[in-house]
Formats: sequence, C-alpha cells, structure tokens
Amino acid sequence: MRGAVANWSKTLATELGPFGITVNNVLPGATATERLDQIMVNIGNKIGKSPKEASEIMRSIVPARRFAQPEEIAYAVTFLASEAAGYINGINLPVDGGRTKSL
Repeated sequence: MRGAVANWSKTLATELGPFGITVNNVLPGATATERLDQIMVNIGNKIGKSPKEASEIMRSIVPARRFAQPEEIAYAVTFLASEAAGYINGINLPVDGGRTKSL
C-alpha cells in the first residue's frame, strides 16, 4: 500500500507541478505518543518483556536510538508546506531517525 501511495503522489506531483502545487509524502517513524505506549505494552506482552524493555529494544533498531517527538514530524510537514520548499516536489521524506535503509 505504501508503494502505491508513493507512486500516486509522484504522479500527482508531475500532473500538478505546472500549477505550482507540490505533492510530497512524509514517512514518520515511531513517534512518542499514547498510541506508541500501548503498542509497547502489546509487544511486551507478546515477547514476555515489560513495556519499557520492549521500548528499549525498538529504540535500539533506530540509528538515532530514540523515538520522534510529535513536533519533529510537524516541523518536516511545516517545512514542506512552506515557500522555502517550493521546489521540492514528488519526494518521500522519511522522518524516522535513520531507520529507513533505502533512499
């Protein structure tokens, strides 16, 4: 599904670019929210660990060794929506602490 959305946004970027409309994807990584807290509880239960231990395991997979703060995702979106990013069109921007292993 993510590949389909990425391809669709690239098509839209191509079609809408001549009208000054940019289309980009922000790909957030694990973000410190109440929902992530619940996910850590569920993962911990599945692997026989505490939520804190599950969180430590998950953070160890992220090169930044931490989860994003919600505002960090918002900063990326705000930038892409600003005039400063007017020539950025048709990209997928991982905001994931380096977890994505591909370009």
